[in-house]
Amino acid sequence: MHRGVMVPVAAAMLLLAGCGSGGAGTTASAQPSQAEQSGQAKKIALFLPESKTTRYEAFDRPLFEAKVKALCATCEILYSNADQDAAKQQQQVEAAITQGANVLVLDAVDAAAVAPLVHQAKQKQIPVIAYDRLISGIDYAYYVSFNNVRVGEMQGQALLDALNANGTAAKGEIVMIHGSPTDPSSADYKKGAKSVLDGKVKVGREFDTPDWSPDKAQQQMEQAITALGRDKIVGVLSANDGMAGGAIAAMRRAGYATLPPITGQDAELAAIQRILTGEQHMTIYLNIRAEAEKSAELAVALANGETPQAPAKVNNGTADIPAFLLDPIPVTADKVKDTIVQDKFYTVEQICTAEVKAACAKNGIQ
Repeated sequence: MHRGVMVPVAAAMLLLAGCGSGGAGTTASAQPSQAEQSGQAKKIALFLPESKTTRYEAFDRPLFEAKVKALCATCEILYSNADQDAAKQQQQVEAAITQGANVLVLDAVDAAAVAPLVHQAKQKQIPVIAYDRLISGIDYAYYVSFNNVRVGEMQGQALLDALNANGTAAKGEIVMIHGSPTDPSSADYKKGAKSVLDGKVKVGREFDTPDWSPDKAQQQMEQAITALGRDKIVGVLSANDGMAGGAIAAMRRAGYATLPPITGQDAELAAIQRILTGEQHMTIYLNIRAEAEKSAELAVALANGETPQAPAKVNNGTADIPAFLLDPIPVTADKVKDTIVQDKFYTVEQICTAEVKAACAKNGIQ
């Protein structure tokens, strides 16, 4: 599995409007799209990998679809969710190509195995955008994601800071629960976390988690507790919030009165509530709106025969892919108000349910 090697770019990449699809003179013209040649409505296909992680159906899909419709009212969106099934996703992509899709926006279930699908699209002159997960083994139009190594670094640093603050860094062992081995982002998160934690803490148990499954993460955490002993585990590096929830369930079941610090990612609503009440130490907030809307802008531009310039390139082991890489944001309880609430990612009413209301007030969220 190839890891993306990121080329540093200016922070101005977050100013997304400059590469939109509508500005005359901002893009280089390509051959007319199939849709333009035929006079039919343009078709943009979006493929998401699973629904266990709440972000995909709650945020990525509706944000992407809304932006496409705002830019191209006549565009037809062909949407598919693979439910973490690589074979199912292959069928979905092939079906979209058969239906005359003009652009494919693909968040791959198995990012190392989809090169043949991208090749099929290229043969029919259908551009592909790798969404959120880098696709290896073939060249394609764009990659839109976050600085994934930086995500891991932030998770590792947050855990190390928490262990140092409570004086437990050298007194026990941590458990590392990584993401799916078929997702190259997982390797980047792991690389970033280990660059911070190696030599500073002892890793008692370490797991890769198929499908990013919270249930499997719970089982892994139960195994770690059995092997290491409840009192020896001083922290948990979880690559995302869903798996953090699974690990917390295992610790609660094992009788932990006080939970050790645990990391996460995706700013899921349940995780934000756990952070405020002290069950989870932190999460990584990803500006999914920026990612989804930038991908929609690129898709519409490509459907119109345009090729916007990207501010970065990421090597996928075969080619340097034009890339838009967004910055992750670490969020602890004291940062929820100025990030999640301020950006209206969730409303105060959604976050501050009866069980969380006192914790919200403590952190100035009312």
